[in-house]
Amino acid sequence: MELTVGAILEGKVKSITNFGAFISLPEGKTGMVHISEVANAYVSDIRQHLTEGQDVKVVVIGLENGKINLSIKRLEPKPQRESGGNRNGNYRGAPRQDGGFRRENNAPAQNRPQRAPMQPAAPKTADQLFEEKLKAFMSESDNKLSSMRADHRTKSRRR
Repeated sequence: MELTVGAILEGKVKSITNFGAFISLPEGKTGMVHISEVANAYVSDIRQHLTEGQDVKVVVIGLENGKINLSIKRLEPKPQRESGGNRNGNYRGAPRQDGGFRRENNAPAQNRPQRAPMQPAAPKTADQLFEEKLKAFMSESDNKLSSMRADHRTKSRRR
């Protein structure tokens, strides 16, 4: 069987790592589901979604250098967003007959929808803190290197 992008396959979770899961596919092939392709929601611990030996349905999303990239979440229905409203999901104004909403900038405060209080963010794990520090370091390093290259080019042209 020739694998193609978009092919839907049945497989079994062979092993789990922090960045994804390796899936045994038909004909002795192995593919990988990256942690970002496991579920439509944010996945901080892949082991909460998958276990070794579990049968899974996957779709092939890429074939690069002999590697088979798979996805589980692309087979799941996408979560529904509420239609209408602004980016925060809040409506301003009264409903129109066509189903939309009329914008009223001067609506009294008591007629405006109330925002739900924000939930405090969950404490970050050591891995998340390390990833943030690493990203900041890499960004700062790239900025310094690019400015050094620019200085070098400027000095060499003046000669």
